[in-house]
Amino acid sequence: MSAFKVSIITPTYNSERFIEQTIISILNQTYTNWELILIDDASTDKTVEIITQFVKSNPQIYLLQNLKNSGAAVSRNKGIEAAKGHFIAFLDADDVWLPNKLEKQVEFMQKNNCDVCFSSYNLMNEAGKPLNKQIKALPRVSYQKLLKSNYIGNLTGIYNAKTLGKITSKNLRKRQDWLLWLSAIKKSGKPALGIQQPLAVYRVRETSISSNKLNLVKYNYWVYKKGLGFSVVKSVCYLMAFLFEHFFIKSKQKITLLNK
Repeated sequence: MSAFKVSIITPTYNSERFIEQTIISILNQTYTNWELILIDDASTDKTVEIITQFVKSNPQIYLLQNLKNSGAAVSRNKGIEAAKGHFIAFLDADDVWLPNKLEKQVEFMQKNNCDVCFSSYNLMNEAGKPLNKQIKALPRVSYQKLLKSNYIGNLTGIYNAKTLGKITSKNLRKRQDWLLWLSAIKKSGKPALGIQQPLAVYRVRETSISSNKLNLVKYNYWVYKKGLGFSVVKSVCYLMAFLFEHFFIKSKQKITLLNK
């Protein structure tokens, strides 16, 4: 199993508060055949300085730099193009993986002949304190299901680049990860499979899209209209389906760990 290299794509922008913890969570993986490609989007803080220290001490870590701030989609695509792995996974610069994340997923994907895989994940606040909440992964997500709402936490997602090829995302400023997973499932022709065990921890930021409901609606409309090329009418119809799915169905994914 360890013969399969995993390329980890991590865009960064002014991430000096969190990037060290993120990188350490990768260094602590029980699965060791990986490469970490960090793409800095013209940070103005000490992000590059911190990353450079890790690059110097570990040949599995690489740093790419954008000459100007270009957004997460451009950065992720740049990392994907540079990737050499059998699998491609994603981790944002403020989130962390649990130590057995890659080992569990690579084994699961090989056993189940799976092209796209994701998992449950826990939540922490901006300071890194556990929120005692977990987003539970669905056992399987089809393309039609994913059209209604993004059920794949990007920090847990991984796809098989050998069977699907390198899948990049359209250059939307927000929600481009949703488009990437839609493309991956559509190309696979099979549903994404979810691991019920939590394998990562998502940092809930005060400035996140989900904290602003109006922005959430706006950016999701652009996924349908600009990202997928739907007509205005079709985009609005899917947006209504998204709102129902997100606020009445998807909210049931959240469980309180203390009550388990």
